[in-house]
Amino acid sequence: MKRFGLTLLTAFVGGTLAIGAYKVMENRYDDNLSFEDKQKVYFTNNPLNNNITSSAGEVDFTQAAAAVTPAVVYIRTTYAASSQDNDMSDMFGQLFGQRMPRQQQRAPQASGSGVIISPDGYIVTNNHVVDKAEKISVTTNDHRILQAKVIGKDPNTDLALIKVEATNLPIVKLGNSDDVRVGEWVLAVGNPFNLTSTVTAGIVSAKGRGIGIIGSNNDDDDNPFTPSRNAPQPKVRQGIESFIQTDAAINPGNSGGALVNTRGELIGINSAIASHTGSYEGYGFAIPVNLAKKVLNDIKRFGSVKRGYVGINYVDLSDPDQAAAVKSDKSVGLYIDGVTTGGGAAAAGLQHGDIITKVDGSMITESSDLTEHVGRMQPGDKVKLTVDRDGKERSFDVTLKATAGEVASLAGNSATDKALFDKVGATFRPLNESQKSKYHVSSGVVVNSVSEGGMIDELGLTSGSVITSVNRTPINSVQDLSSAIDASNRRGTLILSGKNPDGSSFNNVYTLR
Repeated sequence: MKRFGLTLLTAFVGGTLAIGAYKVMENRYDDNLSFEDKQKVYFTNNPLNNNITSSAGEVDFTQAAAAVTPAVVYIRTTYAASSQDNDMSDMFGQLFGQRMPRQQQRAPQASGSGVIISPDGYIVTNNHVVDKAEKISVTTNDHRILQAKVIGKDPNTDLALIKVEATNLPIVKLGNSDDVRVGEWVLAVGNPFNLTSTVTAGIVSAKGRGIGIIGSNNDDDDNPFTPSRNAPQPKVRQGIESFIQTDAAINPGNSGGALVNTRGELIGINSAIASHTGSYEGYGFAIPVNLAKKVLNDIKRFGSVKRGYVGINYVDLSDPDQAAAVKSDKSVGLYIDGVTTGGGAAAAGLQHGDIITKVDGSMITESSDLTEHVGRMQPGDKVKLTVDRDGKERSFDVTLKATAGEVASLAGNSATDKALFDKVGATFRPLNESQKSKYHVSSGVVVNSVSEGGMIDELGLTSGSVITSVNRTPINSVQDLSSAIDASNRRGTLILSGKNPDGSSFNNVYTLR
């Protein structure tokens, strides 16, 4: 009996030590897991209710709403006070139907939504929800108010990762946006008009939408696309757009909220609405979760996104005007308008005039098919591009590079081109007559390629932007641009004016260092 008791005690002590050691190792291991792997562990221990229906089954959203709502948070941001901010807040308050009495030197505030994706406090939201905020306050579904810090932001996808100091938070299960089908039921969960924990239902009405919202000034009266956030929007550069389009009601304040399927799985982050009034008029747009997974894991691990580049400039042939500009009779595919020296495409053998028809075997009907696919990959990854070259189909294995490359071959590689690239981090080409007609301008140069971190990149200009003047002086050639930039060094300020690829105007100011 004594021997049995001793054996039992020994087993108990040994088990306790083993559990303790396991917990220590588990915590260390957990820090190195991706968000998706963390969730696999979480949902193994906390399975979702099996009664949640699929979109093909009985239409009952109660279980999906109950699973998601606790993990969607209300985000309130505060900004530095200025009279200009007060004027802007008054204007947007009237636009969105909110009564916002003017207060002298009041710190401007805005609101949006976020989705908890990790029990230890990581939250995904839109970049435009938290960009330039001095203070970020998060209110959970159980009414706790927590202060958040920004872990990282990615303007190219309009995503941001923030964190609160908390544990055992409810989370939304990450789904697979590749499996999303047009016509399936979805729910949008967020905080429109400061109405917390609001759930709306609709269907997926389209996939792979590019609407020109990322990088647009939104100052065109005819532009119906508006970020769904209760605040003036900062300018972000043209980025990766492959939105899931839905007719679930999305309004200002829904930005950063969850788009989920009827199984309660996150398939997108709500970001924008199509509206001429600033409120819901029929369509909302969400960033696919598969793209978000890569961006968020990179931000958590590296502090920024490690993006791979093909190294080409292209024309989307689904746009008849662009197809006509390059004299192509094709209506689908991407016409390679320039191959970047030192890029992956050049090394693989792609050429100017090739038309990309497939990426890793999937058909390309518009540019978002390529940009989203490559946007999920890392530098060093390989992508198979199938092209139409002189009527014959050929395939190339392209190794993605960590930068877009050096000087694009289309620029001519002259001494002026290289010197200008060193100064501003971009290459340029003359504006042709078709482009002058399209943008209603009489002069200018087209931005051909942009190096990340350079002056042109910091100004928010992208490939396809048209610079028509520097410091109010018209530009007719690359040499004119180079001379005008040299002259601006004496003034200390550079004012670039022109047209964004979507046709909207810009007047961007750069302070020379």
